[in-house]
Amino acid sequence: MHFPSEHEAPRRGFLQRLAGLAGITAAAASPAAAQGQRQGGRGDFRFLPRYTRAQNYKSLKQSSYDRTGGNSDRWPIKPGDSIDVFHSPGPGVISHIWFTIAAQSMNHLKEVVIRMYWDGNAKPSVEVPVGDFFGLNLGQYFIYQSAFLNCSSVKALNCYFAMPFRKSARITASNEGKQDVSSFYSNIDYQLWPELPADALYFHAQYRQGTPNHPTTNDWKSNGDANRLKNLDGKMNYVYGETRGRGHLMGVTLGVLQNQEFWMGEGDEMIFVDDESKPIITGTGSEDYFCGAWDFGGRDAAIPFAHLYNGAPFIQSPERTGGRYCLYRWHADNPVTFTRYLKHTMEHGHANHRADNFYSVCYWYQTEPYTDFPPLPPAEERIPVMKAVPGPGGAQPT
Repeated sequence: MHFPSEHEAPRRGFLQRLAGLAGITAAAASPAAAQGQRQGGRGDFRFLPRYTRAQNYKSLKQSSYDRTGGNSDRWPIKPGDSIDVFHSPGPGVISHIWFTIAAQSMNHLKEVVIRMYWDGNAKPSVEVPVGDFFGLNLGQYFIYQSAFLNCSSVKALNCYFAMPFRKSARITASNEGKQDVSSFYSNIDYQLWPELPADALYFHAQYRQGTPNHPTTNDWKSNGDANRLKNLDGKMNYVYGETRGRGHLMGVTLGVLQNQEFWMGEGDEMIFVDDESKPIITGTGSEDYFCGAWDFGGRDAAIPFAHLYNGAPFIQSPERTGGRYCLYRWHADNPVTFTRYLKHTMEHGHANHRADNFYSVCYWYQTEPYTDFPPLPPAEERIPVMKAVPGPGGAQPT
């Protein structure tokens, strides 16, 4: 069995598996390569890293470089304007996206919206505020690294999801705020291929929010009284994403702004697969879904963490009114497959007893190059603000 070396970056690994499974590289199609894939004996060349073998794509980049030859390598975006940051015929695969932004508005991560269109479709397959897309779901920059997304200390945003397209790909950036984006910098790396495999799927990302989520009770401290409140059907759960077709779920990012005191977790994930009546997957609590545990350390001992496939890289004022969390979970080890229907949901507190604000993005691949998304909330409604909730320990009207 071949185990990837430490030099095989995750951004390459996903695309290589896509190519390897379908046999679209010239090397994989050759008789010599077929001999090299035999196990044992002469001609077994599996010890060679994939980057040492002949490739069958053309490497390209589209960027915001200064078309005059100067050093103004950026695009300004006026309020209400949109720009194309990428446009290419296919077949091809986007392998890496890098953005950095200078803007007048402190809320630009929520106000600038990224949309991606595959194969000339009028509807976007990705429609997400730029900060949320890169895991900054509360509109604040912070440093973290994961398998598919990261943010550096200098506000550089990186995405390593592979994004195949057959006929064409187009990415736009829209300024839905009221102030200028003075500098939108972009570098997008991609590959053009002779062809893509028939089973190559289209990348999708959908933004949702609950501001606030509607609670079943105001008993926040006892996590909804686990012996009294029950939830098996998930009807009041927060919805990360919903789609029809065939594909697989890759994961989510989530920002939580607490409107109430005490622990905001205990919400089981419930994933509906090809059956809208009941979930096929049910977990043990939101902190467990994000592969943490025990309230992430509690009210006074919470420590942020960021790993390859899971993290809580931003924790501020935990378990207090106004507390903030940013979380992510990638299912790259075991993408959740669906053949007709997918709805990814999570309780907001045990049995949905909490009334906190959620801001999320769901990421998946599917056969259709678009899906019908719910309307994107207006820019001013996407900005995290505490909401008044009744009872002691909750945010109060000002």
